[in-house]
Amino acid sequence: MIIDALNGRELASSVYYYARWQKGLFCKPALNQFRQHPLDYIEGLEITIKDCIKQAGGDDIARNIKGISVDTTGSSPVAVDSTGQPLALLPEFENNPNAMFILWKDHTSVKEAAEINEHATRFDINYLKYVGGIYSSEWFWAKLLHILRADEQVRNAAHSWVEHCDWIPFLLTGGTDARDIKRSRCAAGHKALWAEEFDGLPPDDFFSSLDPLLKGFTEKLFKDTYTADVAAGTISAAWAQRLGLPEDVKIGVGAFDAHMGAVGGQIEPYHLSKVMGTSTCDILVAPTTDIQGKLVKGICGQVNGSVIPGMVGLEAGQSAFGDTYAWFKNIISWPLNNLLDSSKVINTEIAEALKAELSAQIIPELSRQAALLPLDDVNELAIDWFNGRRTPDANQLLKGAITGLSLGSDAPRVFRALVEATCFGAKSIVDRFIQEGIPVKGIIGIGGVAKKSPFVMQTMADVLGMPIRIHEFEHTCALGAAMFAAVVAGIYPTVEDAMTAMGRGFDVSYEPNEANQKLYAKRYEQYQGLGDFIALQIAQTKDAPADNTKILS
Repeated sequence: MIIDALNGRELASSVYYYARWQKGLFCKPALNQFRQHPLDYIEGLEITIKDCIKQAGGDDIARNIKGISVDTTGSSPVAVDSTGQPLALLPEFENNPNAMFILWKDHTSVKEAAEINEHATRFDINYLKYVGGIYSSEWFWAKLLHILRADEQVRNAAHSWVEHCDWIPFLLTGGTDARDIKRSRCAAGHKALWAEEFDGLPPDDFFSSLDPLLKGFTEKLFKDTYTADVAAGTISAAWAQRLGLPEDVKIGVGAFDAHMGAVGGQIEPYHLSKVMGTSTCDILVAPTTDIQGKLVKGICGQVNGSVIPGMVGLEAGQSAFGDTYAWFKNIISWPLNNLLDSSKVINTEIAEALKAELSAQIIPELSRQAALLPLDDVNELAIDWFNGRRTPDANQLLKGAITGLSLGSDAPRVFRALVEATCFGAKSIVDRFIQEGIPVKGIIGIGGVAKKSPFVMQTMADVLGMPIRIHEFEHTCALGAAMFAAVVAGIYPTVEDAMTAMGRGFDVSYEPNEANQKLYAKRYEQYQGLGDFIALQIAQTKDAPADNTKILS
């Protein structure tokens, strides 16, 4: 996306669908394995930037580009060699998923996360204190340990371990030494246990006593971190020529999408910014003086400067949000996806066109039909842990559930239960902040679901009992990255100044329906009770005898 730094106006945008990802390569959803090849990123980077420049006016626009900043998913790290090159870019590793980026949603390291949590209790210093007290399989160290254990080839070749948001700026600046990678304060603090109090990462002894494979690894990583208003460097001559850009373009230190999205969405202190896409990432900022001595249990970290320099950024979220709706869509689309191509009534071309047409209509029509259903306290009820639970109290072993089904349960009714479940999950996050002494004064909605799903947003407003403002800009995370790029390039002195000048405001507000609030309060109690039951059953299954004898309660 190209943004006018004067007023935040979008000049051009371009979307690239990752070719390998679309084919499902290197991923095994049944095993919670989700990997991405670095070539997807490199190709997408080049294609979209060139396309944006062409759309916006070609060379006349290109010569006026002053800064580039990137937001990425996370924790999505990769093993690199001493030059900082991801191992998957080397011929011997090009088809090895363990040498690729391990996406945040990859939960193959659940066992390692559990070991880190148990191990941390043995130390006088609580090294998990700034990540809510629970380490997650979605994060840096659990993923690293799992890969080191699982793949000897990768283990022997890995010189360091790098977040996606740190590698892209390193790539664009032409870095050739892994030691020179500027590490994001956002990624390091929220996912890698970096903290100012520890003067960097926890000591080597913390990791080597967990597993000897980690001995000496902290020395290969980093001590210093940088906020996203700092330049990672200047674009390399090679990348400037490749992209058709001037050689003085500043490249900013990267950060995670939700954190930059909160800035793009004009976050305010104690207003919860909800980036709603495949998952949710909920961001809240507070003055540093307010948070001193206060530790919030069960969230995804509290880090000084991870969102806005000079303020503490607090992160929470749900491991599946839009993914929950996509899962249900895939369930009911099974005949379309698996039987239509073999139809003897229509040809392949018509089958593909029909498949595309109906697929695009499923969620909007389910939303319309679900909104017409009467509310009561005996409706179908669901739990939203289809990809585990991120917040509060991370537990990726948890599973989703649907109950209260009858012969009268149809697709709109089940869809409504899933929407309610995701909204109840959002309420549990708000409640945790409030219980821990962090007020939530308002809700800001950004991301694809917030912009495209009025039914979901109205349900959420009713469940939370709070108004939800929807930011006008569609690609708010990219807008936030542009705000940081404007600061990095020297156009604005601070992030706050960039937010003021480039913020696009809010175009929709969802007000809670008072008539629904009491009923949803009762439904929320049912959701909590069902969640407790599901968690108990999973815990019992996890601890069951080897012969899988069922435990009765």
